[in-house]
Amino acid sequence: MASITGTQARTGATARGTTGRGGRRGGVLLLLGPFFALFVFTYIGPMLYALWLSFFRERYEGIGWDGPQRVFAGLQNYTRALTDEQFLQGTGRVLLYGLIYVPLLIALAALFALLLDSAMTAARRFFQTVLFLPHIVPGLIAAIVWVYLYTPGLSPIVDALDAIGIQADFLNGGGVLGSLVNIAVWQSLGFNVVLIYVALQAIPKATVEAARIDGAGEIRTAVSVKLPQVFPAVMVATLFTIIGSLQLFTEPQIMSASGNSSVTSTWTPNMLAYSSAFNSNDYHYAATVSVLIAVLAGVLSFAVTTFANRRSAR
Repeated sequence: MASITGTQARTGATARGTTGRGGRRGGVLLLLGPFFALFVFTYIGPMLYALWLSFFRERYEGIGWDGPQRVFAGLQNYTRALTDEQFLQGTGRVLLYGLIYVPLLIALAALFALLLDSAMTAARRFFQTVLFLPHIVPGLIAAIVWVYLYTPGLSPIVDALDAIGIQADFLNGGGVLGSLVNIAVWQSLGFNVVLIYVALQAIPKATVEAARIDGAGEIRTAVSVKLPQVFPAVMVATLFTIIGSLQLFTEPQIMSASGNSSVTSTWTPNMLAYSSAFNSNDYHYAATVSVLIAVLAGVLSFAVTTFANRRSAR
């Protein structure tokens, strides 16, 4: 009798455990299902569709009265892109932009985050707010404002520089790249400062106090104790910044539309894809350029992630 009762109890416990695990799985699916559905619909689906489009092209038969016919092109679009001077030059500009923008932004973000975390800094909330405010300004509005500030005859900055004998051209030649970097740093600095500052707050106070007891000053503590502790957050900020730099579009597009800049409609790969799709109706080539940008972003992201993992494993 006791054996039967014990068996029934174990059976009931097993059933309840199975039901509990099933309920947890159902809850997880219920909570994550909408996210994954939207992710597939808005991200994975368009990427696969762009990849599919990149293997085709449009061809006209006869005199073209029947409209274009979609035919399989294989790798012809990729060959065209990789030999297209506009694409290659645009990619070079974006990579040069990233080489300037990414290190500058991360260095400034780390510096300001360390300053905010310093025991000598007062009014932290005020400076956090001031640094973060540009991030909430839409990119289109920010680009328009900065193009106004760069335009001779309209900009008080250009007029002030002219008054002291400095001729500055922010919209043409070599000044364009610096102008774009300035806009991006101004807009993105606050977000990255907050990201690194939050990581600094997670450092155990005992670690910092031990460094100070050993005689380390604020600078030595920041460089030798705090920065190594927030290295993962710095690498996350670096990864986001690299991906964002490859997506450069809004600011040069506004400069191009202003009519006062040497920036053309194909100045970056994203602008080339936009122009190919909506000005030339060549959606297949636009999809090809988009796929190549995604591949480049994936390669750079993999490189950064690999470096971060190896650095963290030491």
